[in-house]
Amino acid sequence: MEPMGTLRPNLLSPRDLPWRIVWDRDRCTLCGRCTAACPTRSIELGVHRKRSLEVKAGLAVKPSNVYAVYHGIDQVAHASRVCVGCGLCSQVCPNAAIFPVRSEEIDKVRFHVSEGGEPRRRGGRRNDPNSLLDRIKFIRISMLTDPALDAGRHEFELRTLLGRIPPPEDMLEEASRPDGWVPPVREVYPLMVGGMSFGALSPTMWEGLQMGVAYLNEELGMPVRICTGEGGCPPRLLRSRFLKYVILQIASGYFGWDEILHALPDMKEDPCAIEIKYGQGAKPGDGGLLMWYKVNSLIGAIRGVPVGVSLPSPPTHQTKYSIEESVAKMIQSMYMAWGFRVPVYPKISGTTTALAVLNNIARNPYAAALAIDGEDGGTGAAYNVSMNHMGHPIASNVRDAYLNLVRIGKQNEIPIVAAGGVGKNGNLAANAAALIMLGASAVQVGKYIMQACGGCVGSETDRCNICNIGLCPKGITSQDPRIYRRLDPEDVAQRLVDVFVSFDVELKKIMAPLGRSTSLPIGMSDALGIDDEGAAKRLGIQYVV
Repeated sequence: MEPMGTLRPNLLSPRDLPWRIVWDRDRCTLCGRCTAACPTRSIELGVHRKRSLEVKAGLAVKPSNVYAVYHGIDQVAHASRVCVGCGLCSQVCPNAAIFPVRSEEIDKVRFHVSEGGEPRRRGGRRNDPNSLLDRIKFIRISMLTDPALDAGRHEFELRTLLGRIPPPEDMLEEASRPDGWVPPVREVYPLMVGGMSFGALSPTMWEGLQMGVAYLNEELGMPVRICTGEGGCPPRLLRSRFLKYVILQIASGYFGWDEILHALPDMKEDPCAIEIKYGQGAKPGDGGLLMWYKVNSLIGAIRGVPVGVSLPSPPTHQTKYSIEESVAKMIQSMYMAWGFRVPVYPKISGTTTALAVLNNIARNPYAAALAIDGEDGGTGAAYNVSMNHMGHPIASNVRDAYLNLVRIGKQNEIPIVAAGGVGKNGNLAANAAALIMLGASAVQVGKYIMQACGGCVGSETDRCNICNIGLCPKGITSQDPRIYRRLDPEDVAQRLVDVFVSFDVELKKIMAPLGRSTSLPIGMSDALGIDDEGAAKRLGIQYVV
């Protein structure tokens, strides 16, 4: 037992923490909602002792101390249970008796957190206010030169193709093909929900996204597709008719694929496509990582692993060391698993080697597309050194890939799917349209969907941002039932529908002045301009000031 007054190096006061809890004793009724809702358990019920001086009438009676005991809210001053400023306590409090306030001195906590050997981390990549995609403008406006369209009344064909499109001569003369096989092609909406695994997202969040995608397809007629990410998916989805709206991802860890293969004989529908992930933009050259905080019994059962262990994926598929070998082994084997009915394509990190991968894919008819993930994506499940110092911007990578396809005459055969930082500052439709005009056939978005549909409270001032350790106060990325049950899947689905409907309207508003309605303006770079001369030269678009 330590003597009274002993100090340890890791002792903190509430003023050493990034956020302090302000509690009003007069308003509080001790209902306990705030302590129950706090995701980091940084507040708890405490017993307080207050001393007051009692002075009786007359000078003959000596004043005395009076002690009163009352119950109240205490803030835990420890780095492992630090308040992240999410404000959930103030949201659930019926009397507005509690709220977090940003502390004036927040630097000292960074030293105390290192007690466990871990540096302090944020939940997502910083959003650059000067993002390149946000600075691109659409400068080609049809007025008197071409007929401009009415975005509200005109019919637009907002569809794209996912899958290898054979050259015209092969389509006209199928018998001339060596094997008579025609690659499968899917007509999909140009905005896809990117890979966020069942494990990275909470069960309620994941279910809500799936419900929203099903509604968009079956009620609104929008062929939206969602990628599962690494980790498989619940068995009931694999055996349902909604599987046709899903892109199954297989990554270097092969997590969840036993469940998928066992469900093959019982599948009522084919999946939309198979995405083979070799890399992702948030951590290029590194595998995925699901931290042990999130590996509960449900996730462990689906992925076939023990409970409570971290799940790192290898940096590469261990049996494939080149794109030629990958096409021969992985891509063709996935085609065979579904009887050559489902498109199969690889996903790689944005990098200067993307063109080498693309050239090899162009020579093999089995690769259905190429997905490129730029450096600006990610929610925090990566090392900071990877997120901050590695990767390639998606805009220039997509432009290089498209121009390379133009040079070899295959720009209409191999779709390019772009991802990484799309809509990270809220300009989802404008960013997607810019990438499409730079050469992408479709755009994947993950972090934006996660934040918009789940009501994320993280901010650039380091508020919250604990996506990676499973304590998300909104239940978006948590596997703790106490937390994720507060998130209603139907609300998530409604938000997803709202996002896609608004995106659809804004994309039409961009396409209408261009005079385009029957097809997406893929590669229409003459409609783009930017106020940076170097960026304009690099992307091959107009420099405007």
